[in-house]
Amino acid sequence: MIASTQDVEVFNGENGLSLAAHKSASRFIRPWHLIEPWDKMQSFILSTVFAGLAAATAGPYAQCGGNGWAGDTECQSGYTCMVSNEWYSQCLPGTAATTTTAAMTTKTATPSSTTTSAVPTSTGAAGALKWLGINLSVAEFGTGIYPGTWGTEFYFPSEDAISTLMGDGYNLFRVAFSMERLVPEKLTNDVSADYLKNLTATVDYITDKGAYAILDPHNFGRYYGNIITDTNGFGIFWTKLATAFAANEKVIFDTNNEYHDMDQTLVLDLNQAAIDAIRGAGATSQYILAEGNGYSGAHVWNTTNDNLSGLTDSADKLIYEMHQYLDSDNSGTSDVCVSTTIGVDRDATVIGATEWLRENSKIGILGEFAGGANAQCKSAVTGLLEHLAENSDVWQGALWWAAGPWWGDYIYSFEPPTGTAYAYYNDLLKTYAP
Repeated sequence: MIASTQDVEVFNGENGLSLAAHKSASRFIRPWHLIEPWDKMQSFILSTVFAGLAAATAGPYAQCGGNGWAGDTECQSGYTCMVSNEWYSQCLPGTAATTTTAAMTTKTATPSSTTTSAVPTSTGAAGALKWLGINLSVAEFGTGIYPGTWGTEFYFPSEDAISTLMGDGYNLFRVAFSMERLVPEKLTNDVSADYLKNLTATVDYITDKGAYAILDPHNFGRYYGNIITDTNGFGIFWTKLATAFAANEKVIFDTNNEYHDMDQTLVLDLNQAAIDAIRGAGATSQYILAEGNGYSGAHVWNTTNDNLSGLTDSADKLIYEMHQYLDSDNSGTSDVCVSTTIGVDRDATVIGATEWLRENSKIGILGEFAGGANAQCKSAVTGLLEHLAENSDVWQGALWWAAGPWWGDYIYSFEPPTGTAYAYYNDLLKTYAP
């Protein structure tokens, strides 16, 4: 999402944990947006703990175990205490049982216990878009705390949640991660084996089930808080990452999340360096997503990022990724949408971007969008999706911001089954699934 002035200040101050790191910078911070994500995560964890202590047994989806956990370890009837990692176990649907403690420090893939359903009969513009997906945000949390502790500063997406979302018909997942955790200290250093292992497990879980996974370095064109100016080092970073995933044809590479307040030629050069490095690493069959300055905002794309039409890709599989929120400053920090038609108002959102894509013979994807859980925003979101579907010659798809196990009551949370936006918008969004 596009950052407001306050968002930028938070980011420049290293807001502690990129909970959304997005505007964590920018996005994260979203409801939470204007609150340091780490503080939000702590509040969520504490509220869960207190809720557990107040009951004789832990309720549905409540915490029920983990190192240092002093609350209830048994779940209500019909739920099982399932281990997510050594720090956290959760009551999930199934026969009740007591929890066990995980002994590992790196995440290993486990079979999903969630029952998925067939894609529902569409009442919307199903089939018009190639992709409809969800952002997965948690591995980039803990901005400024590096490398951080898995389960404390950051985590990885829930496989059960991913399975549920796939059952709803979503076929694209953008996996946010931290560049500083993957390649510590310097862009040219070796990758962190443990962090890459966890990231790979999430990506493989998605792609093995037939969906696409976007690798999203959620860094805003920054590395340790500083604007990336070393295009050669950026290319080396991408060579290492692309090499690790070159054999997976369902992986999509996102050059970087939401460049902002940067020299426009530098944004062009960083995107081109990433594209060249990815292709040079042997990843020649996958799509690449180029993002723009101005937080990659669709509403400013045609006036800010026109020079990006000059990007070249030897594989001719380049897609332009834009983001769009529907609140008054396009930042995604409010659940109040400007109007019922803001999703397609010419000077506010995506129509200018649509025209730019068509005029330049380019293809786009809306990598982040969201609106509050209310009737006005629902109308605006519907209008936005209708516009994308009606212009599917230039728009390949869209992804909601965001799901993730640590989002709690975040206004846009799409974490099943109880996330605010999931509960309100899922029936609408999945009608646009391919």
